[in-house]
Amino acid sequence: MQDEIRDILGNAKVIAVVGMSHKPERPSYGVAQFLQSKGYRVIPVNPGLAGQELLGETVYADLGAIPDEIAVDMVDVFRRSEAVPEVVDEALAHLPHLKTIWMQLGVSHDAAAETARGQGVKVVMNRCPKIDYPRVMAG
Repeated sequence: MQDEIRDILGNAKVIAVVGMSHKPERPSYGVAQFLQSKGYRVIPVNPGLAGQELLGETVYADLGAIPDEIAVDMVDVFRRSEAVPEVVDEALAHLPHLKTIWMQLGVSHDAAAETARGQGVKVVMNRCPKIDYPRVMAG
């Protein structure tokens, strides 16, 4: 798993953070800020904040609203597990460059993961890239 995570984090460039909060004390904001500090472009996705700006990027209502010229290759999911199938379906339908669905700590959905894998998309469940990054990208 470490090698797969190193490969995912080493090759991702644009990460859509689904369920990103505008509150700096929330985990989604901290993870997005961390990822941005490591050189990733972070695209915030939150219907309640659509049209606003977070971390210098426009917030989109959903994955389908992200313009085609933004080549999202990873989706980081900060939603409850039962919301994952909808997120995966939307990602598969609207993100042609998608390589990875990453579900945060406490988030997993086996059927949605199988759907994504069936389309050639890598899946990480119940992990955090902010925690994994220093472990696998050091050195």
